[in-house]
Amino acid sequence: MRQFILYFGLAFFLVASTHAREHKIIQERKIYKQVMGQELSVDVFYTDSALERKGNPAIAFFHGGGWSSGDPAEFHNACRRYAEKGFVTFSFSYRLSVNEDGTVPHPGITPVESVKDARSALRWLKEEAGQWNIDPQKVVAAGQSAGGQLALSTALLDQINENTDNTDIDPTPCALLLYASNVNTMEAWVDRLLGERREEIWSISPYHNLKSGMPPAIEFHGTADPMVNFWIVEYFKEKTIALGNRFEQIPFEGKGHYLAENDTTYATYFDESVMERTDRFLEELGIINNKHRGKK
Repeated sequence: MRQFILYFGLAFFLVASTHAREHKIIQERKIYKQVMGQELSVDVFYTDSALERKGNPAIAFFHGGGWSSGDPAEFHNACRRYAEKGFVTFSFSYRLSVNEDGTVPHPGITPVESVKDARSALRWLKEEAGQWNIDPQKVVAAGQSAGGQLALSTALLDQINENTDNTDIDPTPCALLLYASNVNTMEAWVDRLLGERREEIWSISPYHNLKSGMPPAIEFHGTADPMVNFWIVEYFKEKTIALGNRFEQIPFEGKGHYLAENDTTYATYFDESVMERTDRFLEELGIINNKHRGKK
């Protein structure tokens, strides 16, 4: 009897230790690019157990802010959530069109530079995938507002690349998660940020660079969004589906640009209901590991 108790106690300890290790989230910061005298960083989240598995999926998040503001920290809680589900998650910084005194635009940084950084980011992630046992074929790109445009750029804007990038690495993700995403850059704000380079506005517009073979995408959008009008995304949806692409648009009646304005868990981008719908999309694609489905 005593041996049974000792055995049971040891087994319980091992299970509890494994469970605790599974949920211990490691956060680290890496430099993924140096350009224009800047070091661009990414915050990485994963569990101890991820390093013991092969073929981990990954999500690369790009924050919003109109290409001139915002912070990678806005996605940190979402990164932690998906790290607990077996992903290795990344929240990338990128060049912003803002001067040191806070004025906009920056004369040498436009949304074109932001696009270059997003595409560099996915190339870096795939090149360094072995560090975290990531399967390069299971890299998802995600973003809110301007960050959604950057996520789309990794799949659509093949002609825009940093001249220092290894263009043998395809930055295209396996899926796209879009939250109140910009899908068409033909707007006054982008024109202002581009300044004398405004003729480049077409080259960074997802709508005007749509093609067949785009990764499957899901887009969450408020019907009362005053910054990215709902009908603009509807047009994008019609065009991309006509090209044979999978694009799901999830409407939120009466919601504005921020789908969870009072949420304190995931900032204002999304709440748990949006995350759970995102989970189902990733499950449908076979990206979420079955044993992690129930974890938050």
